[in-house]
Amino acid sequence: MSNTSLFHTMKLLNKFKDIRPICRRGKVMTATFSKTKLSNAPCVPFHTSTCLAEDKISLNFVDRKGETTVVKAAPYDTILDVVIDNDLDIESFGVCEGTLGCSTCHVVLEDKTFNFLEESCPPTAEEFDMLDLACGLTETSRLGCQVEITKDMEGCTIKVPKEAIDARDF
Repeated sequence: MSNTSLFHTMKLLNKFKDIRPICRRGKVMTATFSKTKLSNAPCVPFHTSTCLAEDKISLNFVDRKGETTVVKAAPYDTILDVVIDNDLDIESFGVCEGTLGCSTCHVVLEDKTFNFLEESCPPTAEEFDMLDLACGLTETSRLGCQVEITKDMEGCTIKVPKEAIDARDF
């Protein structure tokens, strides 16, 4: 792809509010343009959807200690993003940074929320494989890094199991 066509593609993508840099293993690559070339530079992990979201969604998080915290979330963020953005102190939650490499972001959803997500955002085979290694598995368990927040989740309760097992240890 030439720099010119890449420039036009990036310009078009920048018009959408929910575009986020891809974060893998703690590094985000962003594209910057000079007059003649595109350069990639590593930067601090971040995403812009929280800053750009117009309508926030209220969620209730129940942590490992049983304490409930009400947080605001941007549509299309994952549950993992919400935990990070709201500085929720949940020990070892999402240590693989959403790469489906562990099961530490295991959450238990309400029946209504789980059933809605089964249709709109069904779990993948990889998610099922990681859930098999999770501690405290229930019928409504999901991995927080795989669940995107939608307006239909307004007011839902998300429970974090009392224990977590890092599947990378197996």
